[in-house]
Amino acid sequence: MPGKLILVPTPIGNLKDITLRALEALKSCDIILAEDTRNTGQLLKLYEIDKPLQSYHAHNEHDKYKDVLNQLQAGKIMCLVTDAGTPGISDPGFLIVRECLKNQLDIECLPGATAFVPALVKSGLPSDRFCFEGFLPVKKGRKTRLDQLKNETRTMLFYESPYKILGTLEDFIEYFGADRQVSVSREITKLYEETINGTLEEVFQHFKIKAPKGEFVIALEGNKNE
Repeated sequence: MPGKLILVPTPIGNLKDITLRALEALKSCDIILAEDTRNTGQLLKLYEIDKPLQSYHAHNEHDKYKDVLNQLQAGKIMCLVTDAGTPGISDPGFLIVRECLKNQLDIECLPGATAFVPALVKSGLPSDRFCFEGFLPVKKGRKTRLDQLKNETRTMLFYESPYKILGTLEDFIEYFGADRQVSVSREITKLYEETINGTLEEVFQHFKIKAPKGEFVIALEGNKNE
């Protein structure tokens, strides 16, 4: 019988946020595909899980997915995890899911941690309708994407690194206006979790003074004039 691919969300910071179903899947599978085997190894050690690890990340997935398909077709139960959050959300996952579907292989995705959900809910911005943009293109296509979003009326969600957060906020001021409301959360679920709300200009000035650290989620108000 063919095996099954299980997409397993892992904590985005606080390791206690892993679900009982996720632990059950990791304990019962044959192989764990990990974005970073060292990071996943620490999580498995904490919960006393001893399973074979195979590397599967953005730089090797195009070479690796055929081998994964062969193992699934041979009957293996495989879990896919990333360093944090849900596979396929700004992390590897889409390619192997697509190929599994093409080959009529069973896929299961467990519910669990995703950084943009708590950031959106506590932002105070409308959460009934929103669009998730993930990481903006660094160079090619960045201006085009921002131009496309100028008239977006829904709350927009972005991921950003500490090294680029100031530049991204500057771009937002240029394209969306300094008075647009924004909520910036960092280190969600971790010890130094922080959320700063205000206009784009106010939040930009905050992080100019206070050096940005950690991983960021930006919730940006939609265009009210449309």
